[in-house]
Amino acid sequence: MSTHFSVRPALSALTTAVLAVCSAPAAHASADLVAAAKAEGQLTVIALARNWCGYGPIIDAFKAKYGIKVTELNPDAGSGDEIEAIKANKDNKGPQAPDTIDVGLSFGPAAKAAGLIQPYKVATWSTIPDSAKDPEGYWYGDYYGVLTFQVNTDLVSKVPTDWADLLKPEYKNSVALAGDPRSANQAIQGIYAGGLGVSGGDASKAATNGLKFFSDMNKTGNFVPVIGKAASFTQGTTPIIIRWDYLALADRDTLKGNPKVDVIVPKTGVIAGQYVQAISAYAPHPNAAKLWMEYLYSDEGQQGLLNGYCHPIRFNDLVGKNKFTKASLDKLPPAAAYAKAVFPTLDQQNAAKEVITKQWDQVVGATVK
Repeated sequence: MSTHFSVRPALSALTTAVLAVCSAPAAHASADLVAAAKAEGQLTVIALARNWCGYGPIIDAFKAKYGIKVTELNPDAGSGDEIEAIKANKDNKGPQAPDTIDVGLSFGPAAKAAGLIQPYKVATWSTIPDSAKDPEGYWYGDYYGVLTFQVNTDLVSKVPTDWADLLKPEYKNSVALAGDPRSANQAIQGIYAGGLGVSGGDASKAATNGLKFFSDMNKTGNFVPVIGKAASFTQGTTPIIIRWDYLALADRDTLKGNPKVDVIVPKTGVIAGQYVQAISAYAPHPNAAKLWMEYLYSDEGQQGLLNGYCHPIRFNDLVGKNKFTKASLDKLPPAAAYAKAVFPTLDQQNAAKEVITKQWDQVVGATVK
């Protein structure tokens, strides 16, 4: 397995292949697919919090455009929970069985290997970078972002600027992960990022150093074993959350200064994470699932993701064609904040996931719930 990260510039950083993506004619879902999806009349999604990547408005726009009912299961679920939901509902043809999943990069190939997802290539397939999709169409990247510190500045007078700061006494009972590190991709990546930050960028030590870092934080009383989200942030239970930039920035908007929110990209250990989409192999509504994918990867759907502060996977393609609104581009953080962003390879993510999920209880010993 690879043990070294490559540091790449922001926006075009996901992969050099992004830069090679060629513009393609506008592509749309076929009339036959639209008709088949409408006949099913139902779509079940999971783990799509409405403040995550602008999914609330995206789902509403999809429903309005096609007249299909959307059931939104467990919006705060982690990637591991989504996989388990497919397994648990193999024989369920009702709305409790997810048709699609939105999971961290490492979960896509694992779900394919387990036979839990089915292939489908959207009409805009050629504009998705090759390195961000399964060649057979079983999974494909849809957006990426970086991990930041979301800080409640009504409670925290001096914001942390780097990972090592989180061990300072002034942050006692303050720092939380945005998920269970034994199953949630966002939390796993948070531990990895912390480890990379405190190990001087040495990827080979990031997972183990990350566990030690959180163990130290737990021992000092700075770590709060609660899944950080908008509600706990507002209540003051988790005044500092290690969270994807798009979620933190969305909270900054929706909370409207109550409480005040500062979003800090750390000086070191800037980890960029890619999420992927896939259709369940047991989807009760396969055509609606395919239509949902077509919508997400259309120009309209990609704009919706950007509106939610996520970098859509077709970002360079659509910027090159001047398809994004100026207002949405202007609301992104400065590119300089992302200059040190590191994009872990799939092998690196899998290795880190193996270490972190299996050793969290032993090394850190904090049950996050």
